[in-house]
Amino acid sequence: MNLTILYRGPLSSCNYACDYCPFAKHTETDAEHATDAAALERFLQWVEAQQGKHTLSVFFTPWGEALVRRRYQKALIRLTNLPHLQKVAIQTNLSCRLDWTDDCDKTKLGLWATYHPAEVSRLDFLTRCNEARTRGVRFSVGVVGMKEHLDEIGALCKALPTDTYLWVNAYKRVEDYYSPSELDFLTAIDALFPLNNTRHPSLARACLTGETVFSVDGEGVMRRCHFVKTPIGSLYTDNWESALLPRPCPNETCGCHIGYIHLPELNLYPVFGSGLLERRLPMAQV
Repeated sequence: MNLTILYRGPLSSCNYACDYCPFAKHTETDAEHATDAAALERFLQWVEAQQGKHTLSVFFTPWGEALVRRRYQKALIRLTNLPHLQKVAIQTNLSCRLDWTDDCDKTKLGLWATYHPAEVSRLDFLTRCNEARTRGVRFSVGVVGMKEHLDEIGALCKALPTDTYLWVNAYKRVEDYYSPSELDFLTAIDALFPLNNTRHPSLARACLTGETVFSVDGEGVMRRCHFVKTPIGSLYTDNWESALLPRPCPNETCGCHIGYIHLPELNLYPVFGSGLLERRLPMAQV
């Protein structure tokens, strides 16, 4: 089978403290780091054991910032060099060192890089982007569309190379958050912004999650996606493949990119192509 796995282990710490971010604001103990490291190693060994059985893509969606941890840098090196891995991507604030990427198979590596204006200067973030580009790393650039950051979003757009797609995550916790002019401004920057600013009807609709795409936590519990909490199986059992089958979405709506992108009716797979996991459009050179 050709499968995509979203891995989210116990890691729940971040070196940033964005007030709009849903990720945990937690300082982990040595014991908690050891637990996360053990879960990650178990997952890596499982992935390695699938060689000759399945073709895989792995997307790390940590509940925090993982790439400031050396174990996750080593994990991406290890995975991108496996022959049965098609893509290995990770969400990151891009604050980490990047020299480790030289040991990756960069044809398989993708970084989903988010700019957080309250935590890092635009110049520093762009410097990181330029380093990634120079090192030959494929990555996307994005930002959360907070009203107080609109000027920064516009400035970032102007500073990025013209062949770089800048995506904007809509802030949807407040109903009718954006004015018509703000919607126009953000759509001019990201043509796909209206799609992200929508809670797509999904109840009983076809979705590839739970069939060819699934999420897994540090204990190996399989779920169809991060937004449906009901387990469908366990990765570390002999019959884990039996959990994968077509099933309609049980949620009323789907409003997150990493969820709705798998709704076939939206036809977004060909839009993003090989950049699907790291949210990078094919026209982008990064």
